[in-house]
Amino acid sequence: MKRIEVKLGLSAVAPLLDVIKEAADSLAGRLAVALPDFAQDGELRDVWAGPLLESQNTGLAQLLGLFDSDFFKTGVIAFDEENATSLLRACAAVRLQVRTQFLTALPDEAMETGAVDPEALDDGTRKALMCYLFLATMQEVIIQHLENSILEG
Repeated sequence: MKRIEVKLGLSAVAPLLDVIKEAADSLAGRLAVALPDFAQDGELRDVWAGPLLESQNTGLAQLLGLFDSDFFKTGVIAFDEENATSLLRACAAVRLQVRTQFLTALPDEAMETGAVDPEALDDGTRKALMCYLFLATMQEVIIQHLENSILEG
């Protein structure tokens, strides 16, 4: 997979970065998804949780790193086969956190079908919804390029 660069509208994405950062910060030290019941006990939990948490933290750092000072100059983010999988997982973790932290009032069915009218939401919920959708789109772009890379390779 070659390096993929995506130009984003700064005025659209910049306001969402606060939500991404807040959700990522709230995941510090804990997993976005609970461990299975059998892994809740002492040593087994440490064996499972340690590497998962390390991987999640690495992915979150990579995701936040996309939006550095260069991004604010160019509006461009980039990914390649080195960081694509990690970015996918980080987007998923942040989306889960945004969903549980900011969007609990929205029914699952409405979220899945896109039957949510953003104009009917308060500013904070609308911003969280736009962040959720932005990260979903980012995941779709990464997956598309990963699939193309597999087909070409």
